[in-house]
Amino acid sequence: MKEKQEYLRKIPAVNDLLATELVNELVDRYSHELVVAGIREVIDNLRERILEADLEKLQNEEIEIEIEQLLKQVKQFLINKSSSSLMPVINATGVIIHTNLGRSLLSKSAQKAVQRISSHYSTLEIDRESGKRGSRYSHVRDILTELTGAEDALVVNNNAAAVLLALSALAADKEVVIARGQLVEIGGSFRIPEVMEQSGAKLVEVGSTNKVYLKDYERAITEETGLLLKVHTSNYRVMGFTKEVELEDLSKLGAKYELPVVEDLGSGILVDSTLWGLSYEPTVQDSIGQGADVVTFSGDKMLGGPQAGIIVGNKKYLDKMKRHPLNRVVRVDKFTLAALEATLKEYRNSKRAYQEIPTLRMLNIPEDELKEKAATLMQNIREVISSDFNLAIRKDSSQIGGGAFPLEKLPTYVVELSHNNTGAEKIAEKLRLNTPPIFTRIYSNALLFDLRTIQDNELPELVAALKNITYGN
Repeated sequence: MKEKQEYLRKIPAVNDLLATELVNELVDRYSHELVVAGIREVIDNLRERILEADLEKLQNEEIEIEIEQLLKQVKQFLINKSSSSLMPVINATGVIIHTNLGRSLLSKSAQKAVQRISSHYSTLEIDRESGKRGSRYSHVRDILTELTGAEDALVVNNNAAAVLLALSALAADKEVVIARGQLVEIGGSFRIPEVMEQSGAKLVEVGSTNKVYLKDYERAITEETGLLLKVHTSNYRVMGFTKEVELEDLSKLGAKYELPVVEDLGSGILVDSTLWGLSYEPTVQDSIGQGADVVTFSGDKMLGGPQAGIIVGNKKYLDKMKRHPLNRVVRVDKFTLAALEATLKEYRNSKRAYQEIPTLRMLNIPEDELKEKAATLMQNIREVISSDFNLAIRKDSSQIGGGAFPLEKLPTYVVELSHNNTGAEKIAEKLRLNTPPIFTRIYSNALLFDLRTIQDNELPELVAALKNITYGN
């Protein structure tokens, strides 16, 4: 301990560091308080490292005590402190709708709409003709009803909020009948029964896990029933010995007993998925056409827009939701509405939507284009990394993600990278700490860069990151 005290005495005082020219520059750029906090942080860390280190490390000068090195650490502390926590990343995982990475990318028209609205006052809640207060939902109501065939539309901040609002407005203190096999978990450990409990509705389960019949619903209907709820299992599939009641039949049952039928589509989609070679997924138009009174779905999944919970259906039921106090709690802001309106307008021309909405475009990239893109990336990487790295192109599969098409795999091409001496986890960590952060997937101690989700303009940044981190491995 005596020897360590000698090293502890070598640590510069806070005032010694404050007196340097570099710190004066940092104070001008940041603030005196923040610079002092940075110096104390660096000194505390150094003191802790000295106390924990063995003498051999100290004697070999593996722990830097020089003022110049400490100032570099202070500068890095200030850079990190001033950097945004929420930042753009390069998604090389191959998961198109990646929840942890922000789900869908916005189309260029949606980006421009957000930029335009963010730099001006807007017509968010004002009627231009009368000059009086208007409704923020009017900006997307007409186009949603046009695209879906519904009578009315409403937008809240996510699909869980949409379901909660529908249940609260239409079935508070009443029974909601739902098939036992549809009591799904919707992400983040939130489950449909918990959402129903918050709404004040009383859960009535019918059928078994794998089978439910129309008679099960009808037997459960009483004077206390508020609505019939159908939840589309978009994030998993029950295979084999199964039976589900068709929405059209459930809608007829609801009409017979004058009960609203609400369908939670989850991901939600406005175009025919079979055109891409995927399995059939019910569209919002299908649900409205089959008689659902209320349909809820997400804005930032298969739709390819901003985070939002979209509600379409019969006007008399949506009017109740609009008047409900919870609607104020879960309402959306002007940026969401601007991005959503621009996204929905792309759907007026389906061919244009496939080209302009990134989520749809990534679903439809031809295999030969992905292969060519992989070859270009591998060649560019090979030019900047050492011979200790191994590179290869191989065929693999991408995922759609976002709780949609859980069984579907999209053929893709990946660039596989491994190092003779350094594990894939270590390289992946360095890439995550890059600016911009780069997220990949790991298979058999190699990094896989899936070209399906890497944007063209991100390729040079990815190559530059590998060049910067690979030397010295």
